[in-house]
Amino acid sequence: MTPRLEAVGLACERDWRMLFEHLELHLAAGDMLQISGPNGSGKTSLLRLLSGLMRPTSGEIRLDGKPLAEQGSELARMLLWIGHAAGIKDLLTAEENLAWLCALHQPASREAIWQALAAVGLRGFEDVACHTLSAGQQRRVALARLYLDSPPLWILDEPFTALDKQGVAQLEAHLAAHCERGGMVVLTTHHTLAQTPSGYRELNLGQYAA
Repeated sequence: MTPRLEAVGLACERDWRMLFEHLELHLAAGDMLQISGPNGSGKTSLLRLLSGLMRPTSGEIRLDGKPLAEQGSELARMLLWIGHAAGIKDLLTAEENLAWLCALHQPASREAIWQALAAVGLRGFEDVACHTLSAGQQRRVALARLYLDSPPLWILDEPFTALDKQGVAQLEAHLAAHCERGGMVVLTTHHTLAQTPSGYRELNLGQYAA
């Protein structure tokens, strides 16, 4: 199957230290790639490179055959990045946060936002200011973006952080279903995945250490 996401000869240096080099990866529709490795090996840095938030020290990343650096505004329609932090605004409500996040990329209707919040167990919390929510609830507000009309490539840094057992199982199933529908997921997690799609594999950054 033709790869949709490719990294060729990738190297990343941070604070004058080479984290990894000569990294190659290829993802096709339906694939899930879990990035593993010891602390400091560059897992989050790799995700940020794949999201276009950082530039590699050397090498190239291509999405659908086009270099990431040349994607421009199209990139927001092709990938969704959710970092380790919830990345929401405390003074906004759950609904307002999702509306604000979607407006940056692809606006969503109020009905769609409410359905997404319900999907992550936040029905009835739509008008609640996020600073009053628990860490787990704030995390679910961020993850509700995965239940909206979202891009084919999801890049997620520790998405299971602060979720309870039910939330973990639900998110695992949703990620696997996204891949089975032809989407792609790249993630880091310390959690052992119980549900994975047929296209699941793991990449250990330790083997690319400089």
